[in-house]
Amino acid sequence: MDDFAEKTNQELAAQRKQRDVDYAEYDKAGRIWGLFPRERITTISFPRIDKSIIKEFSEMQDLSSSVSDILDSFGIRGAVASSHVKPVIPGKQIVGQAVTIRSIPERKTTTQGYNDKDFIRMVTRDMYYIAEEGDIVVADFGGNLDVSNMGGQSCSVAKSCGMAGSVVNGAVRDVGMIKELDYPVWSKGTTPLTGKFRMRAIEINGPVTLHDILIMPGDLIVADDSGVCAIPYELAEKVLEKLKSILQAEEHMRTLIFDKKPLDELRPLYRQRYK
Repeated sequence: MDDFAEKTNQELAAQRKQRDVDYAEYDKAGRIWGLFPRERITTISFPRIDKSIIKEFSEMQDLSSSVSDILDSFGIRGAVASSHVKPVIPGKQIVGQAVTIRSIPERKTTTQGYNDKDFIRMVTRDMYYIAEEGDIVVADFGGNLDVSNMGGQSCSVAKSCGMAGSVVNGAVRDVGMIKELDYPVWSKGTTPLTGKFRMRAIEINGPVTLHDILIMPGDLIVADDSGVCAIPYELAEKVLEKLKSILQAEEHMRTLIFDKKPLDELRPLYRQRYK
């Protein structure tokens, strides 16, 4: 076995050991719903970003555009346009760390699943109860637009658990209820078709895909009308500092523009963020 494989095996063993410790603690605290196998929860705890940093992000407007530019400058593919993942309720903005769930299609036909009275394997509630208040659910069903990855009942539980919102690489349903709940959701589409007997959750808090980007549990998610960005945990503070600098410079530029300052005064500031 080469060094890379050996190191990876050691890291996975340590991760599983910590998962088992956390699982026992959460179970004792009444936070394990119990529908999802422990072995398919990759991790429960992950590094937490200081709440003051998340608060600073959330107080800024049009976040995703500037964050996308900053991620470009760091060489990170971390933005998805709202052309691909749209807000169900326009005008919302959310910031929080990702908790993830990945699903795959069932092999049986839907009718056969109903007839056999199969267990419904859409188990988002296990994820909601091990998440922390302010987290953002990122649900990945491979971009499937035919059946619902999440509906009004699931969103009701998410809101009751204090989730900041959900981002779905797939479709959602019960749009009217989601709007009534005033619960922020971004999705690739909407549908009336249930996911019951059509899909099953396969992993909680592992790597997932949103359109064409990778999202890891603990990434800082920023979502607004323009799209969704995923900031790697370790870059959150650096992105914030750069973001504050950019927004301050752009506010100065806008002031000069509306004050009709001479072009010679404006030119040196033009597209300063890209220099």
